[in-house]
Amino acid sequence: MNNSINVITNSVSKMYVNEDDAEYMEQEEEWVKDGLLDPAWEQQQRKTFTAWCNSHLRKANIQIKNIETDFRNGLMLMMLLEVISGETLPKPDKGDLRFHRIANVNKALDFIASKGVRLVSIGAEEIVDGNIKMTLGMIWTIILRFAIQDISVEEMTAKEGLLLWCKRKTAPYRNVNVQNFHLSFKDGLAFCALIHRHRPDLIDYDKLSKDNPLENLNTAFDVAEKYLDIPRMLDPEVMCSTGMPDENSVMTYVSSYYHTFAGKMKAETAANRICKVLKVNQENEKLMEEYERLASDLLDWIRRITPWLENRTVENSLPSVQKKLEEYRTYRRQHKPPRVEEKAKLETNFNTLQTRLRLSNRPAYVPTEGKMVSDIANAWKLLELAERGFEEWLLSEMMRLERLDHLAQKFKHKCDIHEEWTRGKEDMLLSQDFRNCNLCEVKALKKKHQAFESDLFAHQDRVEQIAAIAKELNDLEYHDVQTINIRCRSICDQWDRLGSLTTERRNVLDDTERLLEKIDNLHLEFVKNASLFNTWLDGAREDLLDMFIVHTMEEIQSLISSHEKFKQTLGEADKDYKAIIALVHEVESIAQKHHIPGAVENIYTTITATELTNKWNAVRQMVPKRDQILQQELMRQQNNERLRRLFADKANVVGPWLESQMDQVTATSMAVQRKMEDQLAKLKNIEQQVIIYRPHLDELERVHQEIQEAMIFENRYTHYTMETLRVGWEQLLTSVNRSINEVENQILTQNTRNISDEQTKDIRNSFKHFDKNNVGRLTPEEFKSCLVSLGISISKDRQGDLEFKRIMSIVDPNNTGYVHQDSFYQFMTQQSTDSDTAEQVIESFRILAANKEYITANELRRELPPDQAEYCIQRMAPYMGPDAVQGALDYKSFSTALYGESDL
Repeated sequence: MNNSINVITNSVSKMYVNEDDAEYMEQEEEWVKDGLLDPAWEQQQRKTFTAWCNSHLRKANIQIKNIETDFRNGLMLMMLLEVISGETLPKPDKGDLRFHRIANVNKALDFIASKGVRLVSIGAEEIVDGNIKMTLGMIWTIILRFAIQDISVEEMTAKEGLLLWCKRKTAPYRNVNVQNFHLSFKDGLAFCALIHRHRPDLIDYDKLSKDNPLENLNTAFDVAEKYLDIPRMLDPEVMCSTGMPDENSVMTYVSSYYHTFAGKMKAETAANRICKVLKVNQENEKLMEEYERLASDLLDWIRRITPWLENRTVENSLPSVQKKLEEYRTYRRQHKPPRVEEKAKLETNFNTLQTRLRLSNRPAYVPTEGKMVSDIANAWKLLELAERGFEEWLLSEMMRLERLDHLAQKFKHKCDIHEEWTRGKEDMLLSQDFRNCNLCEVKALKKKHQAFESDLFAHQDRVEQIAAIAKELNDLEYHDVQTINIRCRSICDQWDRLGSLTTERRNVLDDTERLLEKIDNLHLEFVKNASLFNTWLDGAREDLLDMFIVHTMEEIQSLISSHEKFKQTLGEADKDYKAIIALVHEVESIAQKHHIPGAVENIYTTITATELTNKWNAVRQMVPKRDQILQQELMRQQNNERLRRLFADKANVVGPWLESQMDQVTATSMAVQRKMEDQLAKLKNIEQQVIIYRPHLDELERVHQEIQEAMIFENRYTHYTMETLRVGWEQLLTSVNRSINEVENQILTQNTRNISDEQTKDIRNSFKHFDKNNVGRLTPEEFKSCLVSLGISISKDRQGDLEFKRIMSIVDPNNTGYVHQDSFYQFMTQQSTDSDTAEQVIESFRILAANKEYITANELRRELPPDQAEYCIQRMAPYMGPDAVQGALDYKSFSTALYGESDL
């Protein structure tokens, strides 16, 4: 018996021994020497080993009563070994003779020896003969091999590891100082501390006292048997009465605690792993749903707004176009900016989701068809094209309609003048007044007709102008072109009739003239001068009343210059007018002096002095009015010039600022010498500066609105337009947000995968070295060279090509033909880190299922938090294996799906 007991005399670990422990160990050695021959130890081992054997044999519905006799035939011993090891021993010999028993015991001993255990001085004959010392020694050997040997803590021996485990678990508890497996457990507090450490709900440790060892032992043994399924292997009375309890018995009993709690901890670890995996998967699903929702909403909005931007129908009037332009301004200022932010948020969420999927070893997220980031970018590009086309169309339509209104008014004005001039001309040409005239009267009629022909020829240009304006109105699709065409046709038809009638009357007068011999030339000079002066007056009146439209200072200054030249001719015109009026006065004087009846009447012309006087006075009154109109237009053009310069001054500041900020964002994003945290801070500072700079762009929008309201369509002082500045602003916001998101994802990847700053710097330096043009991406050949520089060898055979294609499918899933910096960084960091796999999750589920091929809903609810347990139950497929029970769930297919597809 004494040979089978191993006495522990050395400390398990120096790190747990203090001065009090050393004194305690010296006292222990004295107790060990005094108790080596204590028969109470044998009694303790009998009870403990018997209970330990029965705790395993009950799995086969077998029990032993006397450890000394029940193993003598070898059958019970073989059964015990089969239950403990889970293996099948050789078939036992039938019969109950001594040699049969020895043969069976030898089979058991051979099996023990096959497990690497040396059986010293233990033979089959001693066991068959019922030698209690050898039997207890054999059972202790089995316990060491199958219950204690597998215990491993910090690479110590099984016994030292078990003792270290007890020390660590009981360290926080008062009155507990585990240094061995006998005296340290004698007062029962160590057993209670182990139970309370793992199951605090079973024992109220604060109520226990070191002075009540028997009560403490009974409490621990009762709770272990009732709630932890650990049978009583020790006798509390014997533990208290014995000077030093049997070490082997205590070790056996404590090992049952270890296996019970170690299994619980293993299940908790497995449950925690599953919880972690499921939590990541649930969060990823939420991000996917959020992306789908934002993408659908943004695409629907683009689909709704695009037809409006592509609509080119209008009521063909200037007010309706101006109304549409105001609606477009409202859209750009109020409706589109929130959508720009949604687009930036969508791209940020997508990049964050892909980063999280890569970090959790999930496949990349592929959005629903039509909702890819590229689809949204294409839709957004088409929207911007539609915007540019819509605004250009509105401005061109405004210019067209403004010109149409001007042409229509000019057409009406010229038609009114022409119709006023032609009024009564047909009746005059059809008149037969020459029938009863004398020679002088006929001569007068002929001269009058010649003057009319000259006047008719002079008005030919106006008719051609009316026809040209009508044609232009038709070409520009004027809305009331039908009325224009009717009036133009009426004037042209009348003009043709006047031409025919004029020719006919001239022929008649020529025939009559040949019958007359004498012509009176009294008023020829008046006719000559008055006709020219009257024509000049008509032209001057028409020019002074002529409407104009100008867009530049040069045009209005040209009109003012022409008007000033016209005013310089008024002096000579006044002389001509006085000369003509003097002729009239001379005729009146001669007629009065010589009493010539009818001599005052000038038969050669219809022009009278009164008419010339009225027209001349009218022209002189029109000149200052024309001056006022031109000065008003000059002031308007000066204001337009001021607006052009104001817009140019601001645009020439905002434009370069946007370009410099964009260059700064690019330089900061590509900087590899800077820490990523500093790089992120720099980008956020740029973002803040952009937000602060927003009022400058709003001020430009205000000036741009004044420019459009003033009908200003060009600006020679700057090459920037409001549209280019808007696009530059939106591109700057998008670039800043994208760069911040990329750096944040790199920081997240570095922190999650424990990548050092030096590793990060090497990866980024390698990327920058091969990114010669600083465009933030690599071609496949550049990427392959970069991999080789980082120590990733790609062979030049077919196998190497296949491996490189596999890598390219990871870093360029959309087949763009380029490897972007973010994908490159994620791939390189993934090469040196590890993460959860489907096999690890399956193994975790197997632990929770007690090594079954399936798991039940009750087991999931018992081991996992409620929300994640229900998450698994709803998604796990029924288990269809041959050993399936009702409600069995297939955790293998579920775990594989977690890593095989992103859209669960």
